[in-house]
Amino acid sequence: MSTARPAYGIVIAKEIMLPMRDGVRLATDIYRPARDGEALPGPFPTVLCRTPYHKGDRRYVEIAEFFTPHGFVTVLQDLRGRYGSEGTGQYYHTANPHEGRDGYDTIEWIAARLWSNGRVGMVGSSFAALVQPPAALLRPPHLSAIWPDVTPTNNYRDQAREGGAMQLHMFWALFVHAQDAQEIGDDPAAQAQVWDGLRTMRQWIGKTPWRPGETPLAVVPNLEQTLFDYYTRGAYDSWWAQPCNNFEPHYPEHADIPATFSGGWFDPYAVAMTRYYAAMARQNQRPQRLVMGPWTHVGMRGNASYAGDVDFGPDSVWGVQHYFAQQLRFFDRWLSEAPNSSDDDPPVRIFVMGGGDGHRTAEGKLFHGGRWRAEPEWPLARTQQISYYLHADGGLRREPPLSEQASLSYDFDPNHPVPTIGGSLCGVMELPPETDALDDMWRRFLSPVLRLRHIVTIGAAHQAERPDIFGAQPPYPLLADRPDVLVFQSEPLAADLEVTGSVTVKLWISSSASDTDFTAKLIDVYPPNADYPAGYHMNLVDSVIRTRFRAGWEHESLMEPGEVYAVQIELPPTSNLFQAGHRLRVDISSSNFPRLDLNPNTGEPLGRHTHTIVAHNTVHLDRRHPSQLLVPVVGSARS
Repeated sequence: MSTARPAYGIVIAKEIMLPMRDGVRLATDIYRPARDGEALPGPFPTVLCRTPYHKGDRRYVEIAEFFTPHGFVTVLQDLRGRYGSEGTGQYYHTANPHEGRDGYDTIEWIAARLWSNGRVGMVGSSFAALVQPPAALLRPPHLSAIWPDVTPTNNYRDQAREGGAMQLHMFWALFVHAQDAQEIGDDPAAQAQVWDGLRTMRQWIGKTPWRPGETPLAVVPNLEQTLFDYYTRGAYDSWWAQPCNNFEPHYPEHADIPATFSGGWFDPYAVAMTRYYAAMARQNQRPQRLVMGPWTHVGMRGNASYAGDVDFGPDSVWGVQHYFAQQLRFFDRWLSEAPNSSDDDPPVRIFVMGGGDGHRTAEGKLFHGGRWRAEPEWPLARTQQISYYLHADGGLRREPPLSEQASLSYDFDPNHPVPTIGGSLCGVMELPPETDALDDMWRRFLSPVLRLRHIVTIGAAHQAERPDIFGAQPPYPLLADRPDVLVFQSEPLAADLEVTGSVTVKLWISSSASDTDFTAKLIDVYPPNADYPAGYHMNLVDSVIRTRFRAGWEHESLMEPGEVYAVQIELPPTSNLFQAGHRLRVDISSSNFPRLDLNPNTGEPLGRHTHTIVAHNTVHLDRRHPSQLLVPVVGSARS
């Protein structure tokens, strides 16, 4: 392993302008192993990280400071149209058709250097992972390994939209990418407009429908254009089908190279990472690995054992140093071609959440616990798909309903939505106001991005409204007690029940509206204990179906009010042990705000509605319309 090698020093060449095939040059920093202040001739393997954020940020520099002393050249690069790179106006957030070509050209430029051994690996999380698949799809000859961490692979399904609704974390994200846009680099007034939008993010999220030219993003036209592509393109069309928006149809073209895919059960890209791994494991000959922990979007690199308000125990913690150490083993093996202990790693490592006693920790978190487990594949071949039927008495049972007529209804008012309490999203954040002179003094030394704070909890949380929850209103009920939430739960489980894999909810529905939403949320219900005398309702995964897309994503089909339709809600994968005495629960409603945008219920073109109406929504639960929850169960399904 590389830690046995003598440590090297580092020599840095900054702002090297690498030419791309169309003449645009990308700003690149190169960290080379050195001794006595002199760069060594090599040849060395290379680790490449490409980012839309500043390549000089600490989160990227620490990659170089870790890998380069271990005998790797580390290359950090600003994407086209960002920071020191050329290409102003060519950056469209994640919808950039040139990322694959730019990655290819950068990899081949590196491989042609005398200090290169001809093997390049790509690293990075989130957006720095998003640029890895487009490069791999073009098969650069010298791309030798990748480790994408927490990245979407289908912008329509798992980033900008979901189930036909817009994920509002992408509205917020566009502001983060606009505040430092090249287009307004010399325009303080335009920058201030973006920051004012971040200060008033709560109001902007609720100020729909947005209109082109009227949002703070108008000062960066290419990013405002992206917003309206995300917001108004409800159907899957040729724009969404671009390779830069959806990698999955192009997987057969993907390079056959070793890869590790990592993510978290509370990360919005759990679907993407598990599907990406499964596709590559099926088609490629080189080793593929998957690691899924109980993490949020940045959890793998953090040092906390909790996600939201729930603690998973010390074994769940990776932290940046362990993360780098695991990457070092991986890249040592495949960029130097020297066998090491990573050859014995299992194809899949998952963290099975649950098993804890539910006490309140010193940090005020519910202790849920969990453990790591090795698996030979994903999805697990040994799971059984078990159906739990939704009954009109609120039960969730294995037996299908027998009644000839049974249903439950509620009114969905877009002006009083169910608030987001935990869940899987990158973040929806705001810039807090300056409150005193001390704060005003320190903010001169702190990037405003570092001062953003979350509007909603990310991860797991008790499903109860509180005054500090965005959108919550007095009397702050349990979500289970809201009249617009239908609750279906099992009896206390007689034995432990492990659910590992993707969960599906099949509903028979009708509505007074021609278009509305139905949401589904899987919950682990704790019985009362000394620390939580009312019990604890822990969210696991959730999703949505916008009913105009019930027959497919390519075409919109409005409903006839009162007609009964079948809809299906695909929930992200999870791995959770429901302990004996707990209850398995699914909540059905029509909103989850601000994680998802609100359906006005009018059937008007998406993003262009003129008013909202209350929808009277019904879930049918009779013998001919057996609404059900399908869960992948490991082992016995006794309950």
